[in-house]
Amino acid sequence: MTDQPDDHSRHNEKMRRMKVARDKLQARRTLERGLLLVHTGNGKGKSSAAFGMAIRSIGWGMRVAILQFVKGTWETGERNFFTDHPSDLVSFESMGEGFTWDTQDRAKDIAAARRGWERAKDLILDPEIDFVILDELNIVLADDTLPFDEALAFLKERPLTKHICITGRGARAELKEIADLVTEFGEVKHPFNAGFNAQKGVEY
Repeated sequence: MTDQPDDHSRHNEKMRRMKVARDKLQARRTLERGLLLVHTGNGKGKSSAAFGMAIRSIGWGMRVAILQFVKGTWETGERNFFTDHPSDLVSFESMGEGFTWDTQDRAKDIAAARRGWERAKDLILDPEIDFVILDELNIVLADDTLPFDEALAFLKERPLTKHICITGRGARAELKEIADLVTEFGEVKHPFNAGFNAQKGVEY
C-alpha cells in the first residue's frame, strides 16, 4: 500500500508547523558558555560517548585534553588512537594505577588519584584548552579515593570558558545538581552476562 497525495499534503503541513514551532523555540535559546557534562549509570558507553565528543570537538578545531583516572596502563583502543595520531589539538594522559581490585593498595590508589586531580585542575585552568574529559573521575569520587567536597568546590568555581565531561558510574547527587547535562547510561542487556569476554573495539 502506497501513500496517497493527501497523505503527503498532511505530512508536509505537519512538518511546516513543526519547523515554525522549533524555530521559535531555538530563537529563545541564546545562552552560550562552557558546559559541565556528567556521564554516569551502570550501562556501557559512558567513556565512548565522551570520546565521540572529543572527535567532534577536534573536527571544529577545538583543543581537547583527555585524562583517565582509573585504567592505568591497560591498553585501550582510544589510547592507541589518540597517541598514535598525534595532533596539537588533543592530549591523552592516564594517571591511574588500574582498578582497585588489581592494585589492592589504597595508599597507592589515593596517591594516583591526587596526581590525577592536580593535573586535571591544571588542564581546566589552561586557557588554551576548550574541552576537558575526566574519564572515570566519578569512580575515585564515589569511593573517596579523592575527597569529593574538594573536587565539588573546585568544579563550582570552574572557568566557564570550556566544556568539561566527567564519566564513570556512581556520580553523586551534588555533582549532578551543578552539572548542565547529566546522562544516565542504563544496561538493558550485556554479552558479559552470557559468557562473552570483553570485545576489542567494542568495550576497550
